[in-house]
Amino acid sequence: MYAIVEIAGQQFKVSKDLKVYVHRLANEEGSKVSFDKVYLVDDNGSITIGAPAIEGASVEAKVLQHLKGDKVIVFKKKRRKGYKKRNGHRQYLSQIVIEGITVGGAPKKAASKKVAVEATTEEAPAPKVKKAPKAKKEDTQE
Repeated sequence: MYAIVEIAGQQFKVSKDLKVYVHRLANEEGSKVSFDKVYLVDDNGSITIGAPAIEGASVEAKVLQHLKGDKVIVFKKKRRKGYKKRNGHRQYLSQIVIEGITVGGAPKKAASKKVAVEATTEEAPAPKVKKAPKAKKEDTQE
C-alpha cells in the first residue's frame, strides 16, 4: 500500500515504515504529525484518486530528527566580464518515518465535466476568400 501525499509543499510517494527527508517542519523531534492532503492511494491494486485530495484520508508520521542537508554550491559567472560569485547554503530538513496510511470515508467524487457535442448534419460553408488579381505581363519590345 502506498500513497501520494503533499508534505511541506512537495509531493512524496510514501508507504508504511518509509523514512523521508522533507523541508523543516515546525513540530518537535519525537512528535507525531498527520498530513491530510492525500492525492492518491493504492491498496493492492485498488487505486483511489482524489479531486484534488481524498476526503477522510490521512498519513500519520513521526518526526525523527531535524538536520541540515549537504552543502549546495551556487556559482555564478559571466564569461569574458571577470564576474564570478561563489555562494552556498545548507538546506534545513526534517527526517520523518511514515507510521500509517488511513483511508477513512468515501473518496471525494471527481467533478465530471460533460461536454455536450452536438452532431450537426449541415456543415457551415467555409468563408470565401477573395483572391488578389494576377499581375499583368507587360510586353517588352526591344
